[in-house]
Amino acid sequence: MPRSLSLGTAGEGKLLQSIPDHWRLPLGRLALAWLAIIALTFRDWLSMFDQWWNISTYNHILLVPFIVGWLIYDRRDQLRHLKPVAWWPGLLAVGIALFFWLIGSLAGVNTVSQLGAVLALQASTLVLLGPRIAAANLFPLTYMLFLVPFGDELVPTLQMVTADLVIALTEWSGIPAIIDGVFIDTPAGLFEVAEACSGVKFLIAMIALGTLVAYSCFKSWKRRAAFMAAAIALPILANGVRAWGTIYIAQSQGIEFAAGFDHVFYGWVFFALVVAALLAASWRYFDRDPEDLGIDLPAIETHHWFKNLIAATIGGNMAFGVVAGMLVLFGGWNAMASQVEAAVPASITLPEVNGWTRVDYAPLVDWSPKATGADHRLLGRYRSEAGQEVDVFLALYAAQEEGREASAYGEGALSTEKEWRWLAPGEAVPQAVSDYLLANGQVKRLAQTSFHHGDILTGSAAKLKLANMRDRLLLRAQPTMMLILSAEETETQKPAPSIAAFRQSIGNESEWMDRIAGLR
Repeated sequence: MPRSLSLGTAGEGKLLQSIPDHWRLPLGRLALAWLAIIALTFRDWLSMFDQWWNISTYNHILLVPFIVGWLIYDRRDQLRHLKPVAWWPGLLAVGIALFFWLIGSLAGVNTVSQLGAVLALQASTLVLLGPRIAAANLFPLTYMLFLVPFGDELVPTLQMVTADLVIALTEWSGIPAIIDGVFIDTPAGLFEVAEACSGVKFLIAMIALGTLVAYSCFKSWKRRAAFMAAAIALPILANGVRAWGTIYIAQSQGIEFAAGFDHVFYGWVFFALVVAALLAASWRYFDRDPEDLGIDLPAIETHHWFKNLIAATIGGNMAFGVVAGMLVLFGGWNAMASQVEAAVPASITLPEVNGWTRVDYAPLVDWSPKATGADHRLLGRYRSEAGQEVDVFLALYAAQEEGREASAYGEGALSTEKEWRWLAPGEAVPQAVSDYLLANGQVKRLAQTSFHHGDILTGSAAKLKLANMRDRLLLRAQPTMMLILSAEETETQKPAPSIAAFRQSIGNESEWMDRIAGLR
């Protein structure tokens, strides 16, 4: 036992001795600041890790911390000769980062709160180590932004792009096909360009890889831009080819064989070949020495602007104390604002509408929008004197936060029933977002979604989130409502005109929704 203890102590002493004296105290402050920031934003880090580990789109992010660590470690010989000095202007960056985290947390926008959590780590490094150290580690610090999972918002657009590529290739290859949104009908069967087929996972991974390669292998900004353009375009085009290949094989071998082949070959194997092809094509143009630090610090320090920049120093203990105070301030603000909830009535009902009669809700295929965490939900059907039928769904929320967000991804018109699939965007409507949905490949439904909060009525999820952020920050409680006007497409009814007629009958939508919620 004594021998083991002696070895451990010797090993720890050797590790400490390898750190220059002028680095030890600043690194200690930075370590404490990072621990405090992670503790304050722990929910976001836990959510991010869950996405990295359990969602295939983000599995590549598990490598990002090791890449950042390697990039910094690779600079160790140059860094040991630099002296960390606390820099007071960086405190503004810490405040901005924590404000991002606060508004994202209060509005339930994980991407914003997670971005704020990562920015806070970067900003605290700038404050406690100074701009000279930040400049020497500019790329690895910037690369930390890839810790934030993003890309879900690109799925609908990528679905439509992939569908357009597939139908073009299918027709070019001589296969008769009809496209309706993201559904492609061929002699072998009906194919859907589903969310999983959008190619988003490969695009996001390629952007992260492309950024690393562009930095590590190129010095010319023109070559970097060209490489990144190829890294973005190639996975999108390759995904279109992949989807077309599945349809092409299905025509002769059947859908089951094509689906199996798609999973075996057209998964990571196919895209690994695409990555290899991109790197092979770019290899001859690599012009960067791998040993190059990336930032010529001596040259930068000769500039007058940089000398003025690094002159704004502050005591390390003072900087650490201010950072700690800001964490307490924003943590307390978040705690108070998180308790803000609007009063909602015990029950709500759908009102009478002039020229329309409430009838039994009997859809051709069960359809029930998703409104997780809503305090009240209403779903009913109205029929006009002319025989038009419109379904009305309204969800009322006392507050918007994680687990009950009206505009969160996956919430709203796309039914919880497994038969329903997103088909295509609908016709543009003021203050609403339109989507065509399809069930069982046959039943088509148009759904127009609006959000109402305070004095705004919008179809924009971003505008709703901004309004909720504003009110939460001001500790002002206001309810949020989601209204979905929907109609089935039948031989006797076109959904868009029916919904338009219903809108005209209810008049001012904001006032109509407020009356349902008991606010008027």
